[in-house]
Amino acid sequence: MKAIRMTLIAVFVFAALAAFAPKGHAEPVILTFAHAGTTAHPGHLAAMQFAKRVEERSRGRIKIEIFAAGQLGGVSEVLQKVRLGAIDMDVSSPYYLGRYEKAFSVLVMPYLFDSYAHAHRVLDGPAMRWLAPLAEKQGFVILSNWEWGFRNLTNNKRPINTPEDVRGLRIRVPPLPELDACMEALGVQVSKIGVNELYMALSQGVVDGQENPLNSIYYMNLYKVQKHLALTRHAYYSTAHFISAKSWAKLTPAQQTIVREESKAAGDGMRRKVISEEEELIANMVAAGMKVTRPDPNPFRALMQPAYARIELFTGKENVRKFLQMVEDERKR
Repeated sequence: MKAIRMTLIAVFVFAALAAFAPKGHAEPVILTFAHAGTTAHPGHLAAMQFAKRVEERSRGRIKIEIFAAGQLGGVSEVLQKVRLGAIDMDVSSPYYLGRYEKAFSVLVMPYLFDSYAHAHRVLDGPAMRWLAPLAEKQGFVILSNWEWGFRNLTNNKRPINTPEDVRGLRIRVPPLPELDACMEALGVQVSKIGVNELYMALSQGVVDGQENPLNSIYYMNLYKVQKHLALTRHAYYSTAHFISAKSWAKLTPAQQTIVREESKAAGDGMRRKVISEEEELIANMVAAGMKVTRPDPNPFRALMQPAYARIELFTGKENVRKFLQMVEDERKR
């Protein structure tokens, strides 16, 4: 009889503990996080901050495994894996969601934004309200906007001060039709070279130059094989932190709050880092022998109408109109 009582007491205690135990998964949720930046890039530092804070705030219930420098594949490959839930998270340009929903292709249109603050107002505000639901329909949850920066031109031929200085240059451009349209409107001979082959192609003169944000030019060491940097700021290259909708559904509401809040905190920190270090990176590149020019953007912008017309063909005229209105509305603020 005593043994039965002890057994009943044990069962009762176990049931009581179970009732008041924290809800959630018995084992930690492990999320894979892929990105293309090097381990020295501000994006990787932001990813590490995010992972650390999420684990701390979730008391170890969520662990993030980071795979940097394209270890898990190229941008399009990783995005598809995130969509399927094979990879949980990614940081890349939301532009690449254009393969699933063409409205995202408006994001890399040339010469739109006056400043970082202008770009952030648009992307965090009306553009996010418009695009985030479209992303979710395609299997992606946009946690927050991060940063990559305004794109600039480098080359080994001559300094660039006017659009005429660009004409005829052989410039490597990533596989983004909007950037093709921008460069070709300036008379550039566009070349397609994989990012992993770019340094060698520049050093061997396969192309004259390339275009990228300053942090990419610096952390990929491209400045070591280029003579001239022109701060053309011809396109703003936004990045966003995505999570697979399938992975998102595995998290409790409380865990989702932690993940979203820490994503924004990490993204805000990356923004501050990218923006604040630009002049330092320029100074470092000048010290290494680069010549830097700061061309007036207005003559370049004046040549962009053919580029906009081309972009409308594959992005949709209404999508372009809607986004340009957002840009103009936030310009007035």
